[in-house]
Amino acid sequence: MSDIEDLASGKGSGDENFPVASALIAPKHRPVVLAFYRVARLSDDVADHPVLTSAEKLERLDAVEASLTGADDGVPAAAALRRVLAERGLTDRHMLDLLTAFRRDAVKSRYADWGDLMDYCRYSAAPVGRFVLDVHGEARSTWPASDALCAALQVINHLQDCGKDYRDLDRVYIPRDALAAEGLDARDLGEAKAGPALRRVIAGLAGRTSALLAVGGPLAGSVRDLRLSLEIGVIHTLAESLVRRLMIRDPLSQKVHHSRAEAVGVALRGAAATLAARLSARPERQAEA
Repeated sequence: MSDIEDLASGKGSGDENFPVASALIAPKHRPVVLAFYRVARLSDDVADHPVLTSAEKLERLDAVEASLTGADDGVPAAAALRRVLAERGLTDRHMLDLLTAFRRDAVKSRYADWGDLMDYCRYSAAPVGRFVLDVHGEARSTWPASDALCAALQVINHLQDCGKDYRDLDRVYIPRDALAAEGLDARDLGEAKAGPALRRVIAGLAGRTSALLAVGGPLAGSVRDLRLSLEIGVIHTLAESLVRRLMIRDPLSQKVHHSRAEAVGVALRGAAATLAARLSARPERQAEA
């Protein structure tokens, strides 16, 4: 179905809230990560398209899967990813899991509770981290920390964009039970400014996200690849900064995203802290060896 790529939003890797295959990633790994990103971005654009019906979205996502798995070459980006994965001996399982999340976005617009949201993140976020770890040949023992970090990044994006998602897509990732506990419902996300009750909901979810970041904290130190470690350290530090903002800012009326200059400053601190931690841990690792 060749019209799928005509649905692209135009958003690229440089427009994301967190780095995607930045210059920190080794050049030999960046093309495969970017090939994966292009299919994820295209599929996300399909799932978020404002005009397509749910059935039309599912049909197009099925077409992405068909080209990914080799049934045809109708979606060039997916066919290209299939070839790259084959060349590198990598599984298509992670992209197939992502497609599960995009299909869910096509038909589901509300989440009952935190567990329901975490189940969504199992498909929408965890596969991205697992794929990048696989590309670098990292051990699967790193997956739990990566899953937690990726889920945190996903929830941060949801909280930052909660008003926009409701207005543009009628999609609400903030769990129903969290809203109901404060006497709220989805319509409150359509207001120009969040009231005290909604601010408490967002701060509470930011607190739970901070706990996920704590679980993901050891990841940068546990991967073997230094450049990947620095990338993870940058991402983790950016996420911690955004969670702190969400604790005190109103995403309906205030800017939460980092400016480019702010992001660079936070990223440099994250990379420096990660490098320092790895250098200090080196004597311990040598002694254990």
